[in-house]
Amino acid sequence: MAAEDPSAAPGAKRRPSSNPRKPGPPKGAQTRTAARRAARLAAVQALYQVELAEMRGREVVAEFITHHLPPEADRGVFGGIVLGVEAELPVIDTMVQGALDETFTLSRLEAVLRAILRAGAFELARKADVPARVVIAEYIHLTVAFFSVQQSGLTNAVLDRLARTLRPQEFEG
Repeated sequence: MAAEDPSAAPGAKRRPSSNPRKPGPPKGAQTRTAARRAARLAAVQALYQVELAEMRGREVVAEFITHHLPPEADRGVFGGIVLGVEAELPVIDTMVQGALDETFTLSRLEAVLRAILRAGAFELARKADVPARVVIAEYIHLTVAFFSVQQSGLTNAVLDRLARTLRPQEFEG
């Protein structure tokens, strides 16, 4: 027997919700999405640490896995982004600089924003299994977590330019 709502008047019928819950992705998909989102956040933090502390990516990845990486984060995605950005940093920086408006230089951006753009550029260039629009949305979400909505516009513009160059087939039609 179902428990009754104690705040309901005796004999009153329950009204259907005016905002019925829309069916979303299956729980497994939500879990994978959350694991990747946590991994991306940790990767941005790790890339920031790599740059500012002048540490090697492998050291930072090991430290994060031991001490900082949330248990729900996808370790493979996390390590892949950090080590991939480190291995291809000159190429990634050239791509990002080319996508920036001429009034900006990568070196003038805040270190966290550089880490966000580098991670996003790496995923666009090397992770074709992740749709470009998903990559862009995820890194906009991270930018808003660290900065203002205005900065998210910069992230959107840069990653969108890169995506349209690197994956034009995803934007046709």
